[in-house]
Amino acid sequence: MNQQSKSYTVQEATKKIESYCAYQDRCHKEVVSKLKDMGMIPIAIDTIIAQLIEDRFLNEERFAKSFARGKFNIKKWGKSRIVRELKFRDISKYNITTALKEIEPEAYSTTLDHLAKKRLDQITETNTQKRRKKLADYLLYRGWESHLVYEKLQELIP
Repeated sequence: MNQQSKSYTVQEATKKIESYCAYQDRCHKEVVSKLKDMGMIPIAIDTIIAQLIEDRFLNEERFAKSFARGKFNIKKWGKSRIVRELKFRDISKYNITTALKEIEPEAYSTTLDHLAKKRLDQITETNTQKRRKKLADYLLYRGWESHLVYEKLQELIP
């Protein structure tokens, strides 16, 4: 059990968590974990979470949307990886579906194309099968759907 050097009142904890949530969108799981780390008891956690939702500091749909946009635009993740990460954070199926709508289909295919070509230029392997495998592994790891990855392989390494 971790020893807490400071104990917080509900008001103090709420203020601290409000600034934690204001800094960037958070999911419920992250906030609950942070409150537990602060040594808050379950009833206090429930009270604070309810207050954060009411004051719009905590919004799971908003979190899911910004998460999906950010991971796609900045990290170039595919939808599979984004869905997996959101599920890991206990985000509802409805919010995951809503979040994926934030990604424009046109931008999605352009990004896959750019990412695949860039990676292919970096692969020094001369054996065609090994080149295909390396490219496929890279794209699949980043969460691009397998059918899109294999279409792209057919296109780039015939």
